[in-house]
Amino acid sequence: MQNSEYRPYVAGEFVETNERYEVRCPWDNSLIAKVHLAGNKELEQAIVAAEKAKRAMAKLSSYEKYEILMSIANGIKAKREAFARTLALEACKPLKLALGEVDRAIQTFIVAAEEAKRPLSEAIKLDWTPAGKGKEGIVKYFPVGIVAGISPFNFPLNLSVHKIAPAIAAGCPIVLKPARKTPLSALMLAEVINNTNIPNGGISILPTDRNTGNNMVTDSRFSLLSFTGSPQVGWAMKKQAGKKRVLLELGGNAGVIVAPSADIDLAVTKCVSGAFAYSGQVCIHTQRIYVHRSIFDSFMEKFIDGASKLKNGHPLSEETDLSSMIDEMNAARVEAWVSEAINDGAKVLLGGKREGTYFPPTVLTNTKQEMKVCSLEVFGPVVTVEPYDTFEGAIEYLNHSEYGLQAGVFTNQIDEMNKAYNELEVGGVIINDVPTFRVDHMPYGGIKNSGFGREGIKYAMIEMMEPKLLVKPFE
Repeated sequence: MQNSEYRPYVAGEFVETNERYEVRCPWDNSLIAKVHLAGNKELEQAIVAAEKAKRAMAKLSSYEKYEILMSIANGIKAKREAFARTLALEACKPLKLALGEVDRAIQTFIVAAEEAKRPLSEAIKLDWTPAGKGKEGIVKYFPVGIVAGISPFNFPLNLSVHKIAPAIAAGCPIVLKPARKTPLSALMLAEVINNTNIPNGGISILPTDRNTGNNMVTDSRFSLLSFTGSPQVGWAMKKQAGKKRVLLELGGNAGVIVAPSADIDLAVTKCVSGAFAYSGQVCIHTQRIYVHRSIFDSFMEKFIDGASKLKNGHPLSEETDLSSMIDEMNAARVEAWVSEAINDGAKVLLGGKREGTYFPPTVLTNTKQEMKVCSLEVFGPVVTVEPYDTFEGAIEYLNHSEYGLQAGVFTNQIDEMNKAYNELEVGGVIINDVPTFRVDHMPYGGIKNSGFGREGIKYAMIEMMEPKLLVKPFE
């Protein structure tokens, strides 16, 4: 793969363009590949082809969708190691995590294949009132139209799949823009898709510049925009999107509550992984941990010990737990936020100083809610840990946020489980696990500044489809 070239996938063809850019590994800045950059010309070709493909995509039978989706899943599986190595190099994702992402992408296509066999529909009795006597209603869901998908750098394969797979299952053509820093795995996916029977124009995958990407947001021929990325960019896109539907997954500063009844060893193991996996560059990264005061010291001793044992190294090493962050700019930003917190009274229990693009596992305490490391999305290997006295108080701490994606609660008391579920202001509550937990068929998304709408195959399909009512005589 070294120094190879990748081309945009435009409606069934890999096209050469005049502009190219380099994709380099953040670990050592080594050149991985050169990518042909798509512009407005290629975007126009993709949209025109998608418009022509709308009817053919909508008319695909459940069986045909199933065959296409399963063919893609099997195609990824056949190249599992190659996909994982590409992910490891372009995103600087440790190999064991990269293999996990590839496996999730396979599973996501399999789930979509199954969901394609369960078309959404509903029968409605209309004779609840005299006017409805002798009539019945049938609601079916039809493809909304062309989807514009924009995926982020941190899960460049699976978060692209979370836009492509439900679009196919819903019968919608899709044009996907992968992240500029990590486009290679998505373009490898295009090679797999190209070997299926999907209608020509049903999928295009275009690495583009920012200007062309903005045109995807504003072009009225797209019926839906699905974006995963930062809140600042996402909400700005929503304002520019016009009348199209918008699905936003924007991340957050996810919190964890550890109650006295919890299995502390389990909580520690899960929190170490949730806080530091992929250097914290995860939308549901465990960023804030609230531990009951009676077990705080015991938890902290074990947590610091676990975090200090994580191994830094090259992303292709099977022993590596953390590698470099995506670039030095983000590593420097995280360091600046940590330094700002320290200057305001926070205490560093581990880490805190970067080395180039590498930022070590960092644990802070004695923090304030208004500090950036608490109030904003760090998107780095930094976690704050604070004691609490009452479960109600812990819920208030966790809810004190402009975000609301997911939360984790470690407890073995049913009343605390129920209270957390009913009162935490998030899109998902995970019991006896971290908010970083996700399986690919569950509804996934948040409230507040964390987004708009839901992903997860069936739930994304609902977003990508339009209900239509038929009223007919009933005897």
